[in-house]
Order: sequence, then C-alpha cells, then structure tokens
Amino acid sequence: MTDPPIPHNSNRIDSIDLLRGIVMVIMMLDHTRDFAHVGAFMFDPTDLTQTTPALFFTRWITHYCAPVFVFLAGTGAYLQLARGKSKRDLSKFLISRGLWLIFLELTVVKVGVFFSFDIRFFGFLQVIWVIGVSMIVLAGLIHLPLKVTAGFGLLMIFLHNLLDRIKVEGWQGPGTPVPGFGAKLWILLHQPFQFFPIVGFPSPIVAVIYNIIPWVGVMAVGYAFGWLYQRDRAERKRLLLLLGVTSIVLFVVLRALQFYGDPAHWSRQKNAVFTVLSFLNTTKYPPSLLFLLMTLGPAMLALWWFEASPQIGFGSLLTRLRGAFVTFGRVPLFFYLLQWYTAHSIAVIAGLIAGQPVAYQFQSPIDKFGGPPPQGVGFRLWLVYLFWIGGVLLLYPLCKWFAGVKARRKDWWLSYM
Repeated sequence: MTDPPIPHNSNRIDSIDLLRGIVMVIMMLDHTRDFAHVGAFMFDPTDLTQTTPALFFTRWITHYCAPVFVFLAGTGAYLQLARGKSKRDLSKFLISRGLWLIFLELTVVKVGVFFSFDIRFFGFLQVIWVIGVSMIVLAGLIHLPLKVTAGFGLLMIFLHNLLDRIKVEGWQGPGTPVPGFGAKLWILLHQPFQFFPIVGFPSPIVAVIYNIIPWVGVMAVGYAFGWLYQRDRAERKRLLLLLGVTSIVLFVVLRALQFYGDPAHWSRQKNAVFTVLSFLNTTKYPPSLLFLLMTLGPAMLALWWFEASPQIGFGSLLTRLRGAFVTFGRVPLFFYLLQWYTAHSIAVIAGLIAGQPVAYQFQSPIDKFGGPPPQGVGFRLWLVYLFWIGGVLLLYPLCKWFAGVKARRKDWWLSYM
C-alpha cells in the first residue's frame, strides 16, 4: 500500500458512482418515511416491541447509506491524487470543502429538514457536518504514509466501542445546567442525540446526531481503500471479494459471541423472524464496529459484483436503471440537498390532498420535539414507497442535467457540488 503513482487515467469509475447512486436513492426512502409515515416521530422503526418486519427493513436497509457515503468520500479524495492533484492542493480543497459542507448543514439542510427559520435552533449536526469535519482532518492525514492513515482509521473503527461507557450529562432544557466545554466536546466526539445551547441558554441550540468518532476513521479507511483502484482489475476484484467476505464473517462471529463490538446485544424474540431482526439491529449512533462491518462488508461485495459482471444479466430496462443510478452517484451533494426539499414537499402536498393537518411540517424543531405529532398525520408504509419513487423520478432529470454540466465544464465551484 503506497501513495498513488503518476496518473494515467482521468475517467470516473462507474462502479463507485453506481454504488454511491444506489445508496443515495435508498437514503431518500428513509427521509421520505421521516416526513410521511404515520409512525414517524412516534416510535423508532427498529424498536422490536412496536415495529413490523416491513417497517424494520425499510429503516434497516438505509443503514448502508451513511457508511458508504462517508467511506467513498474518502476514496474520492484518494482518486483526486491519482488523477494528478498535488497533496498541497488536495489539502486546501478538503479544508475548504469541509467548511462548505458544515455551512450547508447549518443552513440549506436545516431549512429542508424543518421548513423553519427559527433562529433559536442553530442546527442538526448530521452526516454532512461529519463529512465536513472528516475532510478537514483528512487534509492533514493525507500527508502521512498511506499505511499510517489506514492504521489510524482501522484503530478508530475497531477500538472506539471501548469509549461507550464514558457518558457526560447533556442539557435537559430550560432551567437545567448547561454542559461545560469539556462535556460539549465529548458530545461532539462520541455521545449522540444530545442538545445544548452554544454558549448558555437562551443562545441557539445545537443537536448532535452524528459524532466525529468513528466517522473520521471511516473516511480515513475509505481514503486508503482508493489504493485498490490503482491495482489491475483482477487483483482489485480478488481484494474486494476478500475484504467483503472477511467483514461479513467477522460481523457474524462477533455478533454471535456478543463480547465486543456493539453496546446493544441481540436476544431471542417472540419468533424466528424477530430474532433475526434483533441480530441485525446494531447501533448506528455512533456507528459501532459491528454496524460498520455489517454495512461496509456488503458494500465491498457490491463493488466486486459491479466489476465482476458490469453488463452480464442486465436487460435493456436494467441497463437504463443502472445508468440512472450512476447519474445520481456523479452528483451526490446536488441530489442530497434536493431530496430533502423534495421528500418534505411531497409529504406536505400529500397531507393537503388527504385533508391532514400540515402545520406540523413547518414547526420549529424546538416545538416539534416537545411532544407527539397531531392526530391524523401520516400515511401507511406502501404510500410512503410510492411517494419515494415519485420523488426519485422527479429528481432524475435535474440530476442528469447537472451531471452533464459537470462533465462539460471545469468551473472551480462545480467541485463543491
């Protein structure tokens, strides 16, 4: 494993764009469910005491999105080096793009999620924020030997669950103590689902969903993973298959033994189906070792399969579908930003048509999370799937147009979208 050689090919890699596009489209299913499903904000779809297998898997399949998105962002950074960008220039780009992503999280994404401009709420720190922070850290890591960067990422992924027992007291609302600097820092690093005022109440409130650890490690390993795409195709396929199978086997063994890798243990349930659901129900916030093995292992197998049989088994319809996913994968941030507004708008329009109250969709998050949603809000799961498919179809022409713009033009700002 070494730094990239002198570049010889500036073309994009379709298999990476294909995988990225698939997970982006799946991600929109999760967000459509958040806005439109009757059970949204009432119970966790992975809560085995309340969920159904269909609802569980609707949520579970979207677990693949964030790890693949962050991992491939690191791979994309490596491929920029392989295409001729200097480490100095790449560091500058990673820092500036990281800051840009954090800004987008606190502005464009926040408005898309809540349709609210309440200045009392500073923002949700979700996947785009953590990608931004990870890029800023990666700007320094790329100057280390590639093996060191890979080792740093792997150690963080495999060892961070040792930190699970460290907890700090979060903010419980007006009239309760505001966490100190150290507690806030730990919340940002490794303790999710915490709220706190930036300075002291009533300063704007921050909600931490995605923690820096271990996502920085996921991006670092993704960066080192880009080395595979400097190997010849046969060697790359062999390594992708080996890494994918090894990750899945390790997940199954560690999950079965239950001695390390996830703070939530599985248990026998009321029937075999729910026992399987319990086995698969690993921790996403922050992503446990088992969660990452469960998601990144199959992702590597998908990359192997896309290269092993790029066209075999694809009829004309499936070939066009594959091309559509590649298109989405070439404009991931563009798609990500638009899908929030599209999914949220569909939920509002559907609610109006169905005669449901929709003011809830415009509530400030400070008010929205203060109690349950009003009665009569939301739709059954099969309708959520129809809304999702409709949203994807609406976004495809826009993404195809923007992918064409990026392919034809080299304006500097396009690299930030």
